[in-house]
Amino acid sequence: MIPKKINIAILGATGYVGLDLVYLLSKHPKVEIKYLCAQKSVGKKINKFDKRIKKNLPKISSVKNVDWENIDLLFLSLPNGEAQKIIKKTFVYKNLKYIDLSADFRLKNYKDYVKWYHLRHKAKELIKNSIYSISEFNKKIISNYRIISNPGCYPTSIQLALIPLIKKKIIKSEKIIIDSKSGYSGAGKGFEKKFKGKNILKSIQAYGIEKHRHMSELDQEFKRVNNLKLNYSFNPHVIPTFRGLLSTIYLELQKGKTINSVIGCLKNYHKSNYFVKISKVNEPIGTGKIINTNFCLISVCKTRKKNNIVIFSAIDNLVKGASGQAVQNMNLAFGFKEGLGLK
Repeated sequence: MIPKKINIAILGATGYVGLDLVYLLSKHPKVEIKYLCAQKSVGKKINKFDKRIKKNLPKISSVKNVDWENIDLLFLSLPNGEAQKIIKKTFVYKNLKYIDLSADFRLKNYKDYVKWYHLRHKAKELIKNSIYSISEFNKKIISNYRIISNPGCYPTSIQLALIPLIKKKIIKSEKIIIDSKSGYSGAGKGFEKKFKGKNILKSIQAYGIEKHRHMSELDQEFKRVNNLKLNYSFNPHVIPTFRGLLSTIYLELQKGKTINSVIGCLKNYHKSNYFVKISKVNEPIGTGKIINTNFCLISVCKTRKKNNIVIFSAIDNLVKGASGQAVQNMNLAFGFKEGLGLK
């Protein structure tokens, strides 16, 4: 039965993603925000951190104050390693669901988590209760899981463009090059420490070229499709803009396939996916049209090399890449209209 309203709590409410979450959920007609939690700023009003939030909401409090029996859904926008601890402690509350925006439940093999994140997984027995969910791929099954793991922003933009083509075997699996650029908000509020000395607000900075953590998600999800291991390079960059993400994907087509095969495949696959839009052929796109929205805009273009194409996939890293997709996943999990609170 679809509930009239659900009670929610948000942990990590004052981070970039947390504030976007609060903003979106404060306007959602099916949501009652009961708790906004953070380690610092306890007792302060949330609109001190984000003037967009107009609704009178609970003041920031400690997670220790949460009445778990009165919560239907917990959003966790926390550093890697923290969500698993809280979920493990509160999993006894049978009616409580979780949407985790960290990487704690993205990988189905806990050994991969240790390998890529260099953290011991303290709730590995709960991984079986979780689903890695790009919303468009899990509409029919997401409600069966208590723990919903939101994907990373880079993998969201990449998979929405590539997964349909991999399934239909339209592209060659070798020599795939993925070049992605994201606004600095993707690195969190401590971005200046992470890129110390890089003058990140006035420059473009490459990073994580050989072993970016999001490669673990891509490896896992690509392998699930046709049990195929793709040979790809992934090169992320931080650019001097606050939000927005553009992935540029270079591909070689299978023999007999054309750019029209690609366009047709993407349009057919995403025809019922409201938040995925396919642009005109050969249209060079940017992030301008999707900033502050939950849309993914995809464009397919020819190159000067025969049988080669380039795909551009643009999202807002804080919305479709994080908070917006979390709300979309919530809507699907509780039987609400998929776009509720997001249009």
